[in-house]
Amino acid sequence: MLGAVHEYRLLILEKHLDTFGHVNNASYLEILEEARWDLITRNGYGLDEVHRLKIGPVVLEAHLRFVRELQNRQAVTIRSWLESHSGKIGRFAQQILCDDGGLCCDAMFTIGLFDLTARKLIRPTPDWVRALGLRPEDLLPEAGPSGNERSIQGMNGRSGE
Repeated sequence: MLGAVHEYRLLILEKHLDTFGHVNNASYLEILEEARWDLITRNGYGLDEVHRLKIGPVVLEAHLRFVRELQNRQAVTIRSWLESHSGKIGRFAQQILCDDGGLCCDAMFTIGLFDLTARKLIRPTPDWVRALGLRPEDLLPEAGPSGNERSIQGMNGRSGE
């Protein structure tokens, strides 16, 4: 784990539920994203900053495991932290905990920083490192050649550079 664990409190609402009366699987992604935005916004990298810099976070992969059911009007805590980072790619972990401390969901996201003008992943900037609650020295320099870029598939089906 790199840096501190960020905690975000949330009350499960009717809008999060499916026809079974528990949180819909797609709502988990929204809840976890809300907690990630809270972390980076509190650290000075909110949506205004993304628009100003034209550089922002992207999710490259998501893996969720549902452990316990979440129900209407249940208070939860979302714990978030950067698990690891190498080059342009990071692994971001999150957990949703019930008030009794029990694990309801755990998630691992592969993330990157996306340059909206160049349409490609870039290395973490100092502002982005701070947004994640880290210091520049928390991210070790990447070993080996720097030409190891990972492209993102665009909506038009073509890979970005």
